[in-house]
Amino acid sequence: MSTTSLPLSCGEAALDRVLKVAIEAARAAGEVALKYYRDGFQVTIKPDRSPVTQADQEAERAIIEILRSAFPDYGFLGEEFGAQGNREVHWIIDPIDGTRNFVRRIPIWAVLIALEEHGEITIGVVLNPVTGDLYTARRGQGAFANGEPIRVSAISRLQDALLVHASLNLVHKSQHWEGFVRLAEATGMQRGFGDYLDYVLVAEGKAEIAAEVDLKPWDLAPMKILVEEAGGTFTDFSGAPTIYSGTALATNGALHDQVLALLNGRW
Repeated sequence: MSTTSLPLSCGEAALDRVLKVAIEAARAAGEVALKYYRDGFQVTIKPDRSPVTQADQEAERAIIEILRSAFPDYGFLGEEFGAQGNREVHWIIDPIDGTRNFVRRIPIWAVLIALEEHGEITIGVVLNPVTGDLYTARRGQGAFANGEPIRVSAISRLQDALLVHASLNLVHKSQHWEGFVRLAEATGMQRGFGDYLDYVLVAEGKAEIAAEVDLKPWDLAPMKILVEEAGGTFTDFSGAPTIYSGTALATNGALHDQVLALLNGRW
């Protein structure tokens, strides 16, 4: 076995190595993105009406270069360049989660990297290059913010809970609007931060519920393991533990069943 390639079935020592390289890749992408964030860029509109910049594409290339050099047998699923190589063990990449914020110079955006092995997310890295905040998670080893353990809240009453979400127009256009309204009316407070920050707030115990629609797997892969390793629960709106259905519900766990019931008209 080469010194740079690891077996596809990762043990604990291998996961330490994988996480280290994933952090390195996130930091490299963050440096690329920050240069554009500070100095300027051109914006192109994709067919789905979402923006993309040179920063998105160059940051994803930087990630792929580092990860491919270290782990040539692993595949990729990225927002900018799609699926490449091994589909069973692959990196899932969003070089700039929150491009709309990035374009408007709102400092709520992040580099997202996760490793999915045979359908299970085993590594997650979230880096906000503007603030320097780094969130990491390893399957079975906990979740961390800047190296310190994080944990979801123990709040068990909806009327005490904070609900965080993204753009309301996306929910309004979906089949989930009525359920979302029920959820908003049942919770004590609501805030529309959006993007990676919703899930980080749940994982850190600063919010109890994050609910979003119109999502891609690269928006969610590291968020799923981060929330779960912090003691929370992550599913789609049907209750399935997937990142591939287009909806996401992350909670502190104690409120998850109640929230699903509200979203699906069972309460």
